[in-house]
Formats: sequence, C-alpha cells, structure tokens
Amino acid sequence: MYTEKSLCNKITELYPDIGICGIDLAVKHDKKKKIWVLDLKKGSHELNHHLEPADADACMEGKRCVSLGLEIAQLKKNIEGQQY
Repeated sequence: MYTEKSLCNKITELYPDIGICGIDLAVKHDKKKKIWVLDLKKGSHELNHHLEPADADACMEGKRCVSLGLEIAQLKKNIEGQQY
C-alpha cells in the first residue's frame, strides 16, 4: 500500500500539466469504499474522480491511469472551450 502523497506525486509525474499536490490536486483514500478519491481544480473548473485500486496500482507502476487520463483530457477541453 502506498500513501496519498506518493500517489499524488506519481499522478503529477505522469500528468505534469495538471497541477501541484495539495493545491490543484488532492488525493484521499476512502477506506470504507476501498477507492482513491481525487479532486482536481483548475480555475473555476473542478474534477472529482474515483480511482479504483487496480488503476492506482498501474499509476504507481509508472503506467498511465487510463480512466483518469480520459477525465483530465475532458477537463482540458472544458477549460480551453471557456477561454475562447
């Protein structure tokens, strides 16, 4: 098992343009549901994502978190769409 901080650091390593741990990205482990809860904020946009243990394991192994990557891409589109 890894810590919230180590998972957050790994996610920002894999997706360096999403933000900074503790400021733009918060990672918490929900022991009751056995999932990781991510809260990503960029300006007025916010993304809440539940990361399954298998996806979190893949992230920690240096692989892209597929479900998270798709949501980050959508968040970027929303941010870019607002800027125009």
